[in-house]
Amino acid sequence: MSPAPHIPVLLDEVIDALDPQPGDVIVDATFGAGGYTRALLERGATVHAFDRDPDAIASGRNWRETGENPPRLVLHAHRFSEMLGVMTSAGIARVDGIVMDIGVSSMQLDQAHRGFAFSAEGPLDMRMTQDGQTAAEFLNTAGEGEIADVIYQYGEERQSRRVARAIVAARPLETTGELARVVRKALGYKPHDKKDPATRTFQAIRIHVNGELDELSQALSAAEHLLREGGRLAVVSFHSLEDRIVKRFLRERSSTPNASRHIPMAATNDPVFMGVSKAIKPGEAEIARNPRSRSSVLRHAVRTAAPARDAA
Repeated sequence: MSPAPHIPVLLDEVIDALDPQPGDVIVDATFGAGGYTRALLERGATVHAFDRDPDAIASGRNWRETGENPPRLVLHAHRFSEMLGVMTSAGIARVDGIVMDIGVSSMQLDQAHRGFAFSAEGPLDMRMTQDGQTAAEFLNTAGEGEIADVIYQYGEERQSRRVARAIVAARPLETTGELARVVRKALGYKPHDKKDPATRTFQAIRIHVNGELDELSQALSAAEHLLREGGRLAVVSFHSLEDRIVKRFLRERSSTPNASRHIPMAATNDPVFMGVSKAIKPGEAEIARNPRSRSSVLRHAVRTAAPARDAA
């Protein structure tokens, strides 16, 4: 197998959390460049890898193992929110582990033509699936209020209304550089500022265009149904909105809900997950090797025998 074109974040910690054994069936819900998948295959696991980005799936087809019957790498060109239905259709009712690496991949960030970053000029695209509404189409057609709400909610930008007003005044916007310059001007950016203020707006628009937070919530629910008793879930996130969803999900599913006369006791008594970890962050050595890992957070847990609380 060829070397990975990026450095998987918190790799050792993720593999320790999943504890893969030969013959295990594990879902890599966000295949990307296959960093976690490679490590899992090396441990003898069978990996079902999901990615909605056709470039990632095409790349995986170029390096997956051959010669085994069936092969231990199975690629699925689907959103990770769809993993329960896809795995059920494949005849697999339960799996031993699931790993999710949330957000945009290094490959996507580094390809200017994908339009995810403003480090290089590119079309204002940001679509993970490479179909549907682009970031440019959203920004050039949406109302000022909607744009402001997206930037505030998903980018946690306090001056979202000022940014939205500037975007509407500058329309049409077609490139990442144009958007970055508009945001910087609106927020009074100075070259010596520690963080580029355009980062929050780009994050917000990307999350909106791809429906990322809804996808994450649906994927966590799917994992609840798909993991066997003793199966392990590991989720790496990169900003507070994602981590908040993961933390809340695991906290709720690892506690005993308040009993209700409207819900059968069997569905309320037992926690769905146990052994929920605290937030695990990269050490200084990893951050030095891979600065993009700085904001990453890993949380993991073990599935119990309790029935899933959400409808499938």
